[in-house]
Amino acid sequence: MSSLPRQTPDPAHASRVARALRHLGAAWRPTLAYPARLGEFVGHFCRALTERPFETQAILLECKKVGMYSLPLAVAALFFVGLVFAFQFGFTLRTMGAVPYIPKVTSMSMVRELGPAFTALVVGGRVGAGMASELGSMRVTEQIDAIRALGANPYKKLLLPRVIAATFMFPLLCVFAILVGELGALFISWFEFRLRPLFFYHSAIQVLGVGDLLSGLLKPFFFGFAAAVIGCYQGFHCKLGTAGVGAATTRAVVHISLAVLMLDFVLTRLFAMFLLSH
Repeated sequence: MSSLPRQTPDPAHASRVARALRHLGAAWRPTLAYPARLGEFVGHFCRALTERPFETQAILLECKKVGMYSLPLAVAALFFVGLVFAFQFGFTLRTMGAVPYIPKVTSMSMVRELGPAFTALVVGGRVGAGMASELGSMRVTEQIDAIRALGANPYKKLLLPRVIAATFMFPLLCVFAILVGELGALFISWFEFRLRPLFFYHSAIQVLGVGDLLSGLLKPFFFGFAAAVIGCYQGFHCKLGTAGVGAATTRAVVHISLAVLMLDFVLTRLFAMFLLSH
């Protein structure tokens, strides 16, 4: 019996495949290394946290920037979110004759998800972009290198106050934003669906439990920490030049938005297991 001729591998085809794999690996290497670099950056923050003296004045200044300057944006955004959400749910519930459930649905959603998530997306983008552009400009003008040359720790001077301020100001912003969002939902329920404000208040209070409140108040701590770390990381590691600062600012906004959404899913799942199930 005649055997089939053995096919020899094509060197040119193998070379093309190898080049394609190298290009694919080179393209994905920065993405895969990004979480590790962020973890290293968090390590710098933890080491700076143990150094004394504490940067109290810098922390208070950053709290003012993150909290007071972001409050109008947060409450305005959540007010319209409350308006739209209550109107959409009310329009749907009215077709089923369940208009009295509008306060319960809107309050539960606002406290658990809409308040923390929308506040983090709106305020996180603003705060992260500001940190990335400010620290990126300092890197371009070699001010960070000057801090190192003077023997000071730039992570303690620049990173620590921003991360602490964002971590503790985001929950406060979230509380005000949720209250204003509930106020917007109350207005729509009153003027559009004829639900009395007192009935809205009592229904909202009755449906909310301790687990719901803890879920809504604990999430912003993680969101604020992530937004500040990502914004500062982009500023510390931006490329030189004005184009590098602009690119770092854009990356900060995009990465913060994705981080908030991913953290929101993970935290919601964890809180559903340990807080909301009881």
